[in-house]
Amino acid sequence: MDHFHYRNGQLMAENVPLEQIAAQVGTPVYVYSTATLKRHFRVFSEAFQGLDALVCFAVKANSNIAVLRVLAKAGAGADVVSLGELKRALKAGIPASKIAFAGVGKTKAEMAAALEAGIMQFNAESEAELETLNDVAASMDMVAPVSVRVNPDVDAKTHAKISTGKSENKFGIAWQKVDAVYARIGELANLKAVGVDLHIGSQLTDLAPFRLAFERVVGLVRDLRAKGHDIRHIDLGGGLGIPYDPDAETPPAPADYGAMIREVLGDMDCNIILEPGRLIAGNAGLLLTEMLYEKQGENRTFYILDAAMNDLSRPAMYDAYHAIVPVAEPSGDETLKADFVGPICESSDVFAKQRNTAPLKAGDLVAIKSAGAYGAVMASTYNSRPLVPEVLVDGDKVAVIRKRQSLDELLSLDEIPSWLSGD
Repeated sequence: MDHFHYRNGQLMAENVPLEQIAAQVGTPVYVYSTATLKRHFRVFSEAFQGLDALVCFAVKANSNIAVLRVLAKAGAGADVVSLGELKRALKAGIPASKIAFAGVGKTKAEMAAALEAGIMQFNAESEAELETLNDVAASMDMVAPVSVRVNPDVDAKTHAKISTGKSENKFGIAWQKVDAVYARIGELANLKAVGVDLHIGSQLTDLAPFRLAFERVVGLVRDLRAKGHDIRHIDLGGGLGIPYDPDAETPPAPADYGAMIREVLGDMDCNIILEPGRLIAGNAGLLLTEMLYEKQGENRTFYILDAAMNDLSRPAMYDAYHAIVPVAEPSGDETLKADFVGPICESSDVFAKQRNTAPLKAGDLVAIKSAGAYGAVMASTYNSRPLVPEVLVDGDKVAVIRKRQSLDELLSLDEIPSWLSGD
């Protein structure tokens, strides 16, 4: 469910016409709904009532500080994977005690900053990382709380580029090595094992891979406790999918996900950490864009938009589906098939091929839906296109939460060396 609906012939973001936002801010522009962010966080959190559970929003999905502030006020923690994301989460008001630091390539500087901030735990991904973290913690006369990310070798049955739980993926420590890794942590004076962590992939639409992975982890935790490790946290990661295309996929409801977790882990006497990102933010945002031209090819119609793959890369990168709808509600039943494309000089700059749509003309506004996660955060300035703005709506209130980058700002990042400055 989201809060983007037609009213009086116009697509609204809560109580604000998208046409108004386009007139005020221009296009392309990302638009987020506060009500949707709050609702999705609440519905997901309520799925774990009765459990000692902490929902840590995956900041990589949408790192805008205003979005994080909405979730912080709702009670969210944060899953971060860089120093930048850590600083964003802290600036948004998320307590360090509710932040988990993940990622396969943490630097010494990132480790030191996270230790100084007092984060809840590091989700460690390799033996080498653990040794380095121990050295950093020792230099600061501190003990680093560690949750080892295990790789359960479970096929999540999702897109190959967002699968993370198989043995061939770069994430986590191989199942066969886990006992030795925890034994080594016990030998290191400046590390303390507090949990077990896993994440098997993203956009999962079936509970079976989750259940298989979680059952494996339950057995692991029981074994580790028997060997003297004080395992207090089980971090289950994220990955529950959203209905990008309701006609093609129906992901499990959060309530069903919660019921499965309660069944598998309910008697573990552990703090359970969940790290949803897409599920919270995905359908809370859209990319508002204007149609520039209609182009008739030999055997198809192209609708050329002012948004491009540098603004929203998921279709080009993952062949991902995003619903595309006109901002002005169609008045009739006439439809045609069209390719929605951007202006970038790449054949991959395509948002949809042969999509059924109402007829559109130059100047019409369209909304690319389900763009609140892995949209703005993955944007680039390819073709020297400045980053687009982000807008947050709350009822009838509108705020620009990231301004549009100007061409002068973009060009100012480059410098000509002195030996090239002369004629």
